[in-house]
Amino acid sequence: MNNVRAGDSPESLNVLGTQVSVLNLPGAVKLFESWLASPHVGRYVCVTGVHGVMEGLRDSRLRAIHNRADAVVPDGMPLSWLGWWQGHRDMDRVYGPDLMLAMLEVSARKGYTNYLYGGNAGVAEDLGRFMTVRFPGLRVIGTCSPPFRPLSSEEESNICSEINALKPDLLWIGLSTPKQEIQMAAFSGKVQAKLMLGVGAAFDFHAGRVRQAPKWIQRAGCEWLFRLCVEPRRLAGRYLRNNPLFLIHVFLQMTGMRAYPVDGK
Repeated sequence: MNNVRAGDSPESLNVLGTQVSVLNLPGAVKLFESWLASPHVGRYVCVTGVHGVMEGLRDSRLRAIHNRADAVVPDGMPLSWLGWWQGHRDMDRVYGPDLMLAMLEVSARKGYTNYLYGGNAGVAEDLGRFMTVRFPGLRVIGTCSPPFRPLSSEEESNICSEINALKPDLLWIGLSTPKQEIQMAAFSGKVQAKLMLGVGAAFDFHAGRVRQAPKWIQRAGCEWLFRLCVEPRRLAGRYLRNNPLFLIHVFLQMTGMRAYPVDGK
């Protein structure tokens, strides 16, 4: 997609009340590069698939966080297919791990700084080391593996102070949905980072902690099944509940049997 001009907000479509950006990977990278080149601070991007949309359908707070984001990129083939059916033929999956690699390549080439926030103990540090080898010249200026529980006020203040002292261009959030969206919303207005991106499992994938699905499985829209086989205990409830309900709600929306208003902007 080459029709995204510098500084533009992307076009979006309503998927069950969540505004999903009409983007593909090259278009997203071009747009985010333009944002990094501007003086504006504090943008955030949600990388969202079926799971995120369904959690937003259940939780109006999460839906509002999505709808206040500067972009909600379609991290899942079903969201891309919905775009195609509605005439957006250039819309395609913006897969979080691929987006991370593409933006880290841009960062290494243009000198942007990166802070890695998320993952189990040691994951962010490992990820930083691996990525600086993969992308010579990449500047990873800080890492943090936060506790799984919610941060206390003091902990959040300390982390914000650390990030603000470093002023990273890119603040990568590698938590699960909805934790990473909630964390970006909590950081919004408090941290001096130009762009926050919530990329979830990308931390574990690129740090070598979790195996990625082959590309052909991803393109077939079956990555959920691959991940379910790899991590059945953690993901069974998510996929076996969300996927059938998503199809039902999409049918209701597309037939006009139920309205899904966008709120929380």
